[in-house]
Amino acid sequence: MSVSTHVLDTARGRPAKGVPVTLSHRGTDRRWTVVGRGKTDADGRVRELAEGGLAAGEYRLDFDTAHYFQEQGDTEFYPEVSVVFAVVDSRGHLHIPLLLSPFGYSTYKGT
Repeated sequence: MSVSTHVLDTARGRPAKGVPVTLSHRGTDRRWTVVGRGKTDADGRVRELAEGGLAAGEYRLDFDTAHYFQEQGDTEFYPEVSVVFAVVDSRGHLHIPLLLSPFGYSTYKGT
């Protein structure tokens, strides 16, 4: 399973460039281990976060939104967004977009 993300700044109506993103896996001991890192490109995308793919299990995407909002000259209300998800079938591709504004966010399972 490969994983990608896309961050859109819904307040500005454009991709969120330069957002640091970390992908972590939750082990059987319930601790998180970083398995991938990236930064959104000019289109707001990180096209691949884990080299070698993901096994079944629980994962977390951490978006450093404070960094992005500071670059935009905004005060961040949500300095970080974490999205925890489960991988059941380790085949294929998983895309998890983040729709972001200074005072709200949402996410969904994309294609």
